[in-house]
Amino acid sequence: MATKFIFLLLPHIHILDMAGPDQAIHEAIDFEADFEMEYCGIGKQVVTTSGLAFSKVKHFSEVSFRQGDFLIIPGSSYAYLSSAEFQNEKDLFGWMNDLYTRGVNMCSICMGAFVLAEAGLVNEKPCTTHFKKTKELHDQYPRVKVLENILFTDQNGIYTSAGIASGIDLILYIIEKLKGSHFAHLVARELVVFGRRSGSDSQLSEFLKYRNHIHSGIHKAQDHIYENTHTKSSLAELAEIAAMSERNFTRIFRIETGITVVAYINKVRRAKATELLKNPDLSKAEIASRVGLKSEKQLFRIVNLPK
Repeated sequence: MATKFIFLLLPHIHILDMAGPDQAIHEAIDFEADFEMEYCGIGKQVVTTSGLAFSKVKHFSEVSFRQGDFLIIPGSSYAYLSSAEFQNEKDLFGWMNDLYTRGVNMCSICMGAFVLAEAGLVNEKPCTTHFKKTKELHDQYPRVKVLENILFTDQNGIYTSAGIASGIDLILYIIEKLKGSHFAHLVARELVVFGRRSGSDSQLSEFLKYRNHIHSGIHKAQDHIYENTHTKSSLAELAEIAAMSERNFTRIFRIETGITVVAYINKVRRAKATELLKNPDLSKAEIASRVGLKSEKQLFRIVNLPK
C-alpha cells in the first residue's frame, strides 16, 4: 500500500519550504517509489509570501490518511504564525492531534514547527526551526525543547527541520528510512544534492559517504558495485562501465571518492552485511554469499563479529 505525503498549505507559506520537499518526493515517485502526494489547506486559495497563488486547494477535513502516512507542514510567515487568526484555527489543531494518535507522521519544514507547537504536538519533545526564530519558538512555547545548530529532528513520528533548504535533507532522510540508502542516493543525485547532510553529527552510511562528487562515470561504477555486491567486480569491468581505461579509472576513482576501488568495495560489503545481520531469518553463510564472501569466517572478519 502506498505511503501518502499530504502538504498542509497555510496562508503566506514560503515557496521553497514546499517546493524542495515536494520535488524530492516527486523524484522518488519517478524512481517508482510507492508514494502518493496530495495538498490541502484551510481555504480554497493559498497565497505565498512571494504573492504566488494556489487555487482549488482541498480543505484539510476532506483528506483521507492511513497509519504511516505523512503530513508535511511547510513554513509560513512569522507574522501569520503569531497572529490571532492562526491561533484560532482550533479545528485544524484538533485534526492534527487526531491524525497523530492514529499513527500519521507529522513533519514540519522551517517555521512549520510553530504549527506543531501551537497544536501541542511537540510539548516536551525536541524540535527545531530556522535559526532566526528559535528564540521566538522557545519563548512562545516554553514546553517545547527547542534545539539549535541542528538540521532536523526525528522522535516518535514527529519530524522537524531547520531553515528552508534543510527540508530537502529531512525528506531525503525519510526516503532513506522508507526505501533504503541507495534509493535515497538516487533521488539526491537527481536533485543534484550530492553532499547530503545528516540531522546531527551522526555519520552517513558507508555507501553515501563517498558519493559527494559529480563524476557520472564513477557514479555508474559505484552503482554497479552496490547492486552487484554478491559477485566479484573486476577492475576491467568497472573501468568499462565508467568508460575509462583501468589505469585512469583507478586514478579518477581515488581522486573523486578519496579511497581506492578495493577499499570502497569492502566498505559497501561491510555496510550491506551489517544491515543483513539484523535479519534473524538469514544464516551467516547466506549473508556471506549475498555480499560476495566465500565463507562465514570472512564475514566475521569484515564486520568484526565474535566467533
